[in-house]
Amino acid sequence: MQRRNFVKSTFGAAGLGLAGAVVSGEVLAGNRHEPAAPLAKNNFKLKYAPHFGMFENSAGKDPIDQLKFMADMGFTAMEDNGMMGRDPALQSKIGEEMARLGMAMGVFVIDKGGNGQNTLAAGKPEYVEIFLNGCRKAVETAKRCNAKYATVVPGDFDRNMPIGIQTGNVIDALRRGADILAPAGLAMVLEPLSDTPNLFLRTSDQTYEICRAVNSPSCKILFDIYHMQKNEGHIIPHINWAWDEIGYFQIGDNPGRNEPTTGEINYKNIFKHIYEKQKAAGREYILGMEHGKSQKGKEGEMALIKAYQESDSFTV
Repeated sequence: MQRRNFVKSTFGAAGLGLAGAVVSGEVLAGNRHEPAAPLAKNNFKLKYAPHFGMFENSAGKDPIDQLKFMADMGFTAMEDNGMMGRDPALQSKIGEEMARLGMAMGVFVIDKGGNGQNTLAAGKPEYVEIFLNGCRKAVETAKRCNAKYATVVPGDFDRNMPIGIQTGNVIDALRRGADILAPAGLAMVLEPLSDTPNLFLRTSDQTYEICRAVNSPSCKILFDIYHMQKNEGHIIPHINWAWDEIGYFQIGDNPGRNEPTTGEINYKNIFKHIYEKQKAAGREYILGMEHGKSQKGKEGEMALIKAYQESDSFTV
């Protein structure tokens, strides 16, 4: 069966509220057979970016097929944290297919070495050099996949050093990284996280202050709504306060870090707020779908799409 026909027959049931069962491309409704109604391609108001693996039950494991499925569902962006670790030929293939589909590339993570000791706050030259080498490699990756944003996490606190000195060390390292990224049109987006209190970068206002000090278009904030709900709450005011330094958003409901509508965060209001602010500013953000699914299998993938339909249904 051709992929597009598969999409239509599988997701047609969703268009009928799953009231009938799909049988050989038809829906059994009562005692009669009716053609399966295809799920219409969504016209989302914002650039939501799924990641590889999110729809592999419906699209298969091949990343190119997954990209095509995302586009069929109306998603206009994609992010891939592990892009730097992929074969360069595949990076280029992904970039070419995304360009053909009219999709924007979201973030990938700048690999700083992965040894768990590369905190920039410590100011150690060897840690800084690991980071700078990662920036150089990121430029080459970005060229192949047409990326404009790359995630940076500065690492852990150094408990033996005053916080102001650590902040200065981070700023110095990021300035050097920005000097590498800026000529290529690549921006690092700094992500404050909630995973552990040992992490140096924790809140949006702290990240804002650092971006101001670095003072480069290649150093901005990655505002992950899931992490910021856990660390600081008060999401819309914090978005307003940090707005001028935000370069990218990520999504995840809390608790559970799954799709919108599964937790406590009112994503319809937040999405509307971002939409209105970006329209007024003449900017367009990518919103990375860095979360899991509350349900398994194809049913979970349909539920995820439905959650985005619902959360994107705000009035403009």
